[in-house]
Amino acid sequence: MVTGATAGFGRATALIFAKNGYNLIITGRRKERLEELEKELLKTSDIKVLSLNFDVRNLDEVNSAIKNLPAEWKAIDILVNNAGLAVGMDHIDKGNIDDWERMIDTNIKGLLYVTRAVSPLMAARNSGHIFNIGSIAGKDAYENGNVYCASKAAVASLSKGMRIDLLQNNIKVTHIAPGMAETEFSIVRFKGDSVRADSVYKGIDALKGDDIANVIYFCATLPAHVCINDLELTPTQQASVVHNYRR
Repeated sequence: MVTGATAGFGRATALIFAKNGYNLIITGRRKERLEELEKELLKTSDIKVLSLNFDVRNLDEVNSAIKNLPAEWKAIDILVNNAGLAVGMDHIDKGNIDDWERMIDTNIKGLLYVTRAVSPLMAARNSGHIFNIGSIAGKDAYENGNVYCASKAAVASLSKGMRIDLLQNNIKVTHIAPGMAETEFSIVRFKGDSVRADSVYKGIDALKGDDIANVIYFCATLPAHVCINDLELTPTQQASVVHNYRR
C-alpha cells in the first residue's frame, strides 16, 4: 500500500513494486491521476491493483477506506507512508497559518491516521513492514523551513516509537530521509511558481523518484531477520541540509 502514489516518490515506488510482481493498493487525492496510474500499472505489469481515492488528512475517509477493504486486500505486507508536502517558505513571524496546518495535517496526522488503520492488520498476522518517508530536514533545521522541518522531525521520532511499539508484533519500521530530490516537491512548496522551483535544483544533480523507490524496494526485500531502521540519502553534491556544491 502506497499513499500519495500519484506523483514523485509514491508513483516511482508503485512502479518498481509492480515491476517485481507485487499487487498494489495505491492511494491519492487526485482521482484522475490515480486512475491513470492504475491503467499504467495494469498495462505494464501482471498484477492486481486497488485504487483508493481519499485524503490522508481526513480521518473518516482513511478509516472508511481501510475498514471497507475487500477481504483479499486486507493482508497488507508493506505500507509506504509517502503522502507529504512542504508549503510556503517564510520566517516564523510571517508564516501562513493555513500552510502550517496543511503540512502538519498531512505530514504528521495523515501518517498517523493511515498507520493506525493499517498496523492492526499487520499485528494480527505478526508480520509487516512500514516505511515512513521523512527528510533530512527533519534532522536539522534551516532558515524558512521551521514548520516543515518540525513536521519531518516528528516523522523521524514517530518512526522510532513505532519500531519500539511494534517490535512484539514482528513488524519492521524503516524511516527514509532523502535530501534534495527533484519531484513536484518545490512546485507545491512555491505554489506553482516553476521558475522559483527550478532554481532550487540549479547546478545540482538531484535525487529522482526512482532513486528513493529503489532504496525502499531494497529495504523491503532484505532477509526477514534484517531491518534498516533509519536511512539518510542525499545527492553526491549535498553533504547536509544546508551544505551543497553547485556546478
